[in-house]
Amino acid sequence: MTVYEPREDSELIKKYVEKLAFGLVLDMGTGSGILAVAAAGHKTVSSVLGVDVHRGTISTCKKIKNKKIRWGVSDLFGTVAGKFDTIIFNHPYLPGQQGEDKDTARVVAGGKHGWELLARFFSFAGNYLHADGRMIILFSSLTNKEKIDQIIFENGFVSELLEEAPLFFEKLYCYDVRWDPVLAAAVKKGVCDITYLTHGRRGTIFV
Repeated sequence: MTVYEPREDSELIKKYVEKLAFGLVLDMGTGSGILAVAAAGHKTVSSVLGVDVHRGTISTCKKIKNKKIRWGVSDLFGTVAGKFDTIIFNHPYLPGQQGEDKDTARVVAGGKHGWELLARFFSFAGNYLHADGRMIILFSSLTNKEKIDQIIFENGFVSELLEEAPLFFEKLYCYDVRWDPVLAAAVKKGVCDITYLTHGRRGTIFV
């Protein structure tokens, strides 16, 4: 089984996890566990849940001993319960390649076009993020930045570009993603399962 070893993208998002993570933290697709450990080192972080879809990965992560961190197996939010202040997602984001080794594709490819996994993530993320919470994500220019921006918008969030880093034949983008302020106010009042419906003349409609 292949575990994604920390590389330039891991180090880039790790820098902002160390700066911005707070409260209850979920490290989605934890892999080597590097970001869970980085979050746990922040004094404003109370606990970290690191999850990954592969049991072998989590078995390896459990060798990391840190009182703030719990580990679990989950396909995205499948077995996750509760809401979080910070959600980290350094996901496989590259477009799939024909004939690519399946084990390699599992840790680097986010779908045929690269953005499909992130679309799945955002379709559920709102049910697990506190109204004043944040998500720290990273993706590549090869993933189609315009499509990612659209996915974020249509799921009720706004994003801030934390850093754009050139890397060989691509660029890496690290985002801080939060609720749209209007929807954040609704979430504080207990509204849940917010879904994009359409964009009208005067604004965007959510259900």
